[in-house]
Amino acid sequence: MKTVVVNWDQFIKDYLNFTRKERIAILFVIGFILLSLFLPGIIYKSTGHQPTQADSAWMAAVKKLELSDSNLSNDEYRPNDELNISAYQYDRKKTNQYESSIVKRELFYFDPNTNSLADWKRLGLRDKTIQTIQNYLSKGGQFYKPEDLQRVYGLHKNDYERLLPYVKIESTNIPSNERFVSPKPNSESQPLKTYSAKYSLIDINLADTAAFVSLPGIGNKLASRIISFREKLGGFYSIEQVGEIYGLPDSAFQKIKQYLRLDNPAVKKININTATVDELKVHPYIKYGIANPIIAYRNEHGNFSRLEDLKKVMAVTDEVYKKIVPYLTL
Repeated sequence: MKTVVVNWDQFIKDYLNFTRKERIAILFVIGFILLSLFLPGIIYKSTGHQPTQADSAWMAAVKKLELSDSNLSNDEYRPNDELNISAYQYDRKKTNQYESSIVKRELFYFDPNTNSLADWKRLGLRDKTIQTIQNYLSKGGQFYKPEDLQRVYGLHKNDYERLLPYVKIESTNIPSNERFVSPKPNSESQPLKTYSAKYSLIDINLADTAAFVSLPGIGNKLASRIISFREKLGGFYSIEQVGEIYGLPDSAFQKIKQYLRLDNPAVKKININTATVDELKVHPYIKYGIANPIIAYRNEHGNFSRLEDLKKVMAVTDEVYKKIVPYLTL
C-alpha cells in the first residue's frame, strides 16, 4: 500500500492563499454577517423595544379551537380525545326554555285557597312549591290573609312580593279572632250583626309598623317608610298623603285606602318667623330649595305677618303652598 504524504506548505499555498481583493471581499462578507446578527439587538436595546416573538400559547389555543370545531361537527363521541369539549358545552336549549318560562309568567288576581295547578303555573311558581301548597290545602290548611302566603316553604321572597298585591281571598271562613261586631245596632230590639272582616281599620297618625304590615300588600319595608315619612312630616293631615310613600304603587294604595282612617289630623307646626334653614329643610315638603328662599325673604323684608305672604316668595308656588301651609304657623 502506497503512503500518501501531504505537503502542507503546498496545500496552504494552493487553497488558503488569497489575493488582496479576495481578502477584502472575505472581510466585507464577514462584517456584513456580523452586522446582520448584532445590529437588531443594538437597535432594540437603544430604543427600549423588544423584538416581537411568536406567541406560541396563543397559536396553540387557536389550534385547539380549530380542532374542537372539527370535533363538534363529528357525531362520533371520543372519550379519550382531550380536545373534545362538546361534553362541556353550554346547554343553550335548556336555558332558553327556562327563560321563556319566566317571560311567559302572568300576574292576575287569585285566591290561593281555590287556585288551580294551571293557575299557579301561570303565576310562575315552581312545581315543587306548587306541590307544597296543594299538600297544605289537601290536609285542611287554609289561607286567611294574603300575608299567609309567605309561610309557604320554598316560596322565594321575590315571588312572594310579586304575588302579594294580587292575592284576593274570597273565602268567608275567617277565624273568630278576626271578626268584629258592629257597635251601633239600628234598634235595641235588633240583634247585633256580625260581619266578616279581613283587615281592621287603623289610624294613620297612631298606627305602628305592625298595624301597617297587617294591611294587604304592605311589608316591613313599606311600613317602616310610612312611619318614617309621618315622623318627618310631623303627622298626616290627609289619608291621601299615604299614597305619596316611595315604592308604594297606586294600585296597592287604593287597595288599603278603605282600611285607613284619620281621627286626629293635628300635625306638628313650624314657626316660619323663628325657624332656621336647617329646621325647615328637613321637612319633606320644604327641603333646602324652598327653605333658603323663605329665610332670605324674611331677612330682607322682616317677619311674616300672615301665612299668605309666603306666596310672595318666588319658590313657593300655589301647589307648594297648599302642601306646606298645614305645617306652618306664625
